[in-house]
Amino acid sequence: MKKTRLGEFQELILMAVIVLGENAYGNEIQRELEGRLDERLSTGAIQTALKRMEDKGLVKSEWGEATQKRGGKRKRIYSATPVAHKALHEMKDIRSQLWDAMPKLGINNA
Repeated sequence: MKKTRLGEFQELILMAVIVLGENAYGNEIQRELEGRLDERLSTGAIQTALKRMEDKGLVKSEWGEATQKRGGKRKRIYSATPVAHKALHEMKDIRSQLWDAMPKLGINNA
C-alpha cells in the first residue's frame, strides 16, 4: 500500500490543525506555527497548503458562524481526516527510524 508523503510544511500545518481542534482556522493556524517556529509565515502559503491538503483528503473544512468580532465574516474551520492521522504516524515512524539509525551527533563548540 502506497504511503502518503507529506512535506515538512504540510506536516507542521496538519499538526497545528490537530493541536488547535475547534479553533483550527487560517489565522489561528498561522499564529500557532509562528509562535512555535519563531518566524513569520505567509498567510497565502498556509491557505494554499490547506487547500491542497483538502484536495488530497488530508483535511476537511466547514464554515463557522459569522461573528461581530470579524465584521460579520465567517471563518473556515479545518480538521484532520483519518488519512492525515495515518500519514502523520507514518512520518513519525520514518523519522524515528532514521534518528535511531544515525550515529550520535557531536556538537562542535569551536
